[in-house]
Amino acid sequence: MILSAEVEAIIYEAQSLKEKRSVIKRVQTRLKNEFNVAVSELDHQNLWQRTCIGIVTISSSKVIAEQTIQQALAFVDSFPELERTETVQEWL
Repeated sequence: MILSAEVEAIIYEAQSLKEKRSVIKRVQTRLKNEFNVAVSELDHQNLWQRTCIGIVTISSSKVIAEQTIQQALAFVDSFPELERTETVQEWL
């Protein structure tokens, strides 16, 4: 089973693309290390305070895939500099 989540988020404190990318890089690295998922910035690369992050997991069980994505989303919510605004999940 392959489950993906597209996470729209706002980074209020970012005053430049460099600051935004440092936040995104930290989130991506920690997600990969903690949950063994694939992570990439999908959209809004040239906007300072907006981002769209894609998170993907593959599992033999639908339940495990859902748990992994839910844990990853809760982890994204734990970053105070990032506010998740919209999330779309899709089975592939």
